[in-house]
Amino acid sequence: MKLLRVGAPGQEKPAILDAQGKARDLSSVVGDIAGDVLLPEALAKIASIDPSTLPELDAGRIGPCVGQVGKFICIGLNYSDHAAETGAEVPKEPVIFMKATSAICGPNDTVLIPRKSVKTDWEVELGVIIGKGGVYIDEADALDHVAGYCVINDVSEREFQIERSGTWDKGKGCDTFGPIGPWLVTRDEVADPQDLNLWLEVDGHRYQDGSTKTMVFGVAHIVSYVSQFMSLQPGDVISTGTPPGVGMGQKPQTYLKGGETIELGIEGLGTQRQKVGKA
Repeated sequence: MKLLRVGAPGQEKPAILDAQGKARDLSSVVGDIAGDVLLPEALAKIASIDPSTLPELDAGRIGPCVGQVGKFICIGLNYSDHAAETGAEVPKEPVIFMKATSAICGPNDTVLIPRKSVKTDWEVELGVIIGKGGVYIDEADALDHVAGYCVINDVSEREFQIERSGTWDKGKGCDTFGPIGPWLVTRDEVADPQDLNLWLEVDGHRYQDGSTKTMVFGVAHIVSYVSQFMSLQPGDVISTGTPPGVGMGQKPQTYLKGGETIELGIEGLGTQRQKVGKA
């Protein structure tokens, strides 16, 4: 299934894509694509419904594909070639940082360069949305805890992240720095999360063109690893790292100034398109 949320910010309706790619209103079935709706039994209930029997939603804004996110967890330096382009060593264990949930926005919403920013950057990433919660999850069982996958742009301000005397979080959590969607594609539709092509373009120039095959740590390992340090709940989002081609890795370095158009996507998971503005 491809699940999504359609409507103005804070007023999104839960929806499912039908065979023709039209959004059908799930409001009579679930309150939101969030929390316990992402448990296996709840997703099975949605899957049993014929989408053609549901009202069609007018085309409009697509919101983040999951609502009421409790934790927005990110994995850093998870592609060896990306680590190399940034001058960092490949980590021996996954690097975990958090992105503020207030950074979350729709896949086609405007990305705002924060005030005093000089190094706003892009990162296409595979997003993992937790279904069944848990703690101390075995790697062999980890994918059973995944509700689905999505596209994420882990927008980053590199000066805030690296040069401002603090953790990575301050360069990662600015408003609009977390476009998520367009769809939550349920796990049954993704044969292998470690075999997906992903790409990103700015104003038509392709900067990132990679594959999840080259992740240092795969999805199952990441879910298991994160659960050793914090419990995971339904609707938590994990962003799994980016392939090479970020602005910081260009020679010379290239950053967003405002006015650009970012387009990005992952095989089978849809595409995003954002205009870049200023806060």
